[in-house]
Amino acid sequence: MLYYLFEYLEKAYQFPGASLFSFLSFRAAVAIIFSLLVTAVFGNRIIAMLQYYQMGETVRDLGLEGQKEKSGTPTMGGLMIIIGTLVPVLLLTKLDNIYIILLIVTTIWMGIIGFVDDYLKIKKKDKAGLKGRFKVVGQIGLGLIVGITMYFHPEVTSRQQAEGGGAFLQEEKSTKTTIPLFKNNEFDYSDVIAWTGENAQSYAWLIFIPVVIFIITAVSNGANLTDGIDGLAAGTASIAVLTLGLFAWVSGNIIFADYLNVMYIPQVSEVVVFVAAFVGALVGFLWYNAFPAQVFMGDTGSLTIGGIIAVLALIVRKELIIPVLCGVFLIENLSVILQVGYFKYTKKKFGAGKRIFKMAPLHHHYQKLGYHESKIVSRFWIVAIMLAIVSLVTLKIR
Repeated sequence: MLYYLFEYLEKAYQFPGASLFSFLSFRAAVAIIFSLLVTAVFGNRIIAMLQYYQMGETVRDLGLEGQKEKSGTPTMGGLMIIIGTLVPVLLLTKLDNIYIILLIVTTIWMGIIGFVDDYLKIKKKDKAGLKGRFKVVGQIGLGLIVGITMYFHPEVTSRQQAEGGGAFLQEEKSTKTTIPLFKNNEFDYSDVIAWTGENAQSYAWLIFIPVVIFIITAVSNGANLTDGIDGLAAGTASIAVLTLGLFAWVSGNIIFADYLNVMYIPQVSEVVVFVAAFVGALVGFLWYNAFPAQVFMGDTGSLTIGGIIAVLALIVRKELIIPVLCGVFLIENLSVILQVGYFKYTKKKFGAGKRIFKMAPLHHHYQKLGYHESKIVSRFWIVAIMLAIVSLVTLKIR
């Protein structure tokens, strides 16, 4: 909104300083500062409100050190992240940008699913919260919205460089994405059904949309599982989001895209302002969530974080790098799948279930080994930083 106000003031009255809002870097800087201020100012108020309405989490006794002391800590702190992100975004971005619209819808959509889940767990005393099938239906619904929009919306285009480098080709609708370690660094979903003949591109949505649904579901669930100890999910998410913001900045700038020989995506640079606001909100939330946590994000935060990261990756055409970039989320997911699968297999075969890890998700395994929460979180952050660097490097290894 401020963007449009200052744009009007600049055109109508040549208002001093109004032109600053036309610069992406200025709006991104203001967004991250604004989001930090919003979470800092309203953080204590939100925590007090959650305490007033008795939204404290009942922590199940898993035999972990310091766990009992956390019982009663307010949850639904994800509201801080959502508010801290949306306020700067609504004020500072171009709201007619299709990518910003998708990210706002994602934030609200996943926030509602997480909020309902937390509400049922705490106020209705339902340990299971929102039934798994309803969560999946919500994630599929978002996947359909994002997939259909990205496939059919006329403003979602890209431009590739001509064979052998040089000038970019004309803007086009395509289902191309970035794939690391390959010569041209690109993969077209229509290639999967190339056997159908000349109409393969017309039916590429049959592959693309299910992939979008799978990615959104997998990443949001991965973030949800990672949210188990103070500061872990917010910290690792910040690192992944910053990396995606860098991808958006490069891909949205035709000069840098040309220099680095990557796909140019018109209008995607506006996403940088959203990323700045989101990172500011995550860091602001960490102020209250760092050990010992004053508030938990709950599913309100974790599902929202995962959904935003997935949609960001899809927007900047880097979804195939997610297994590396979001490697911490992937490992946490796999640890649960392996633990449950192996337990069921051994119970059926030997009559007694066996476990691979002392406890899943993986961060609880290290807690059982006697590591302090802060050490686990710090090391997971270091791993996340290394994976982010690898994700950046793979784009140039072809």
